[in-house]
Amino acid sequence: MYSATKAVQNDVCLRAKVLTMALYVYHAFSRDGKKISGTVDASSSKSARDQLAKSGLFIVSINLVTEASKQKFSWNFFGGSVSVKDKIFFTKQLSVLLKAGVPLADALSLLSEQSEGKLKAVVVALRDGLNEGRSLADGLAAYPKIFEKIYVQLIRAGEASGRLELVLQRLTEYLERQQELQSKVSSALTGPLIQLGLIGGIVILLLVFVLPQISGVLEGQGQKLPAATRFLVGASDFLLNHYLFLIMICAGIYGAFAYWKTTPSGARTLDSLKLRTPIVKYFARTNAIVQFSRTLGMLLEGGVGLAESLDIVCNIVDNRILVDELKQARESIVKQGRVAEYLKKTGLFPPLAIYLINTGEQSGSLDVMLTQVAKQYEGELSELSDGLVARLNPFMMVVMAGVVGFIVMAIMGPVIGMSQNLSGMT
Repeated sequence: MYSATKAVQNDVCLRAKVLTMALYVYHAFSRDGKKISGTVDASSSKSARDQLAKSGLFIVSINLVTEASKQKFSWNFFGGSVSVKDKIFFTKQLSVLLKAGVPLADALSLLSEQSEGKLKAVVVALRDGLNEGRSLADGLAAYPKIFEKIYVQLIRAGEASGRLELVLQRLTEYLERQQELQSKVSSALTGPLIQLGLIGGIVILLLVFVLPQISGVLEGQGQKLPAATRFLVGASDFLLNHYLFLIMICAGIYGAFAYWKTTPSGARTLDSLKLRTPIVKYFARTNAIVQFSRTLGMLLEGGVGLAESLDIVCNIVDNRILVDELKQARESIVKQGRVAEYLKKTGLFPPLAIYLINTGEQSGSLDVMLTQVAKQYEGELSELSDGLVARLNPFMMVVMAGVVGFIVMAIMGPVIGMSQNLSGMT
């Protein structure tokens, strides 16, 4: 009896301790004079100072991170946002802890101990909000730059239905697939750009460092240079004499383009161009199908209503032109309730996808069929990116060999001619 009472008392004390813990931000000096800043969990300012003093730190300032400043603190003090990798870690670990039967508040406390930096500040704020009576979804909604609307709404639906651990599991799978797919697509598109940069670097190296030395020797011999060599010598002289001007022009063009693409008209023009450019248009459309289908399927499975789900989905598709088409379809779907019929009118979804979605509507398993559509076109997108990389690599190697070969021949041709003339003279 005594041991049981003692266990209950210990549990109450532990929970009371968790409830009174707060996050403090400190600035201090170490024994060797280095400036150190960070956060510490403590029940009071004095307790926080005692913890830091035991670590050998000399405190300059220590302040409580209030609810109003927690979000600002997570951005300004640590800098930047929580990464996708951190978000996946948080979602997966929270799902595992809840599945193991750990209460939500205790799970967040455990996660705050395992987290670092930006994520730690956010998790502590979520835990404190939960202990003050707010829901997890309300806490997440305070960080819109970290947790998107789809994330918050799914958590809210999971809390309402009592299936929070299942929703977290689905969110983990969703985030992991999104990260994997984005990585594949970006590698397929950035690989050729890197190779182009390498070609440009080799060309500049030859024009700036190699050609001037050789051209000086050739001109000293009074030898007439071929047209290709004269062209390269002219390009080399221009680079050497006007490199600052060229750098300024390139920086200006890049800055103007970077600004223009953030404007509504610039962004729409680029999105429209993506839908008209070969290969790129297939990437854009297929990626939109995957985003739309997987997200809508997951929202419906999580218990979010169709109208609200469509609002969320229309805002996560990357291409603004496609977003406009989907928003028009959304109005008709909400009024009539026929998803497949109005998605077909957008022209975005191919016949197979429309057939699967229609089958899901008829059988009452729309969420399942939407997930199948996402898997189908996710596979196609993955195969396309792999195939594109496999085809572009040899092509870029041929281009590189051609460019470098042209420059080498333009340089070496006169050199060989000069050596032959010298041999004839001897």
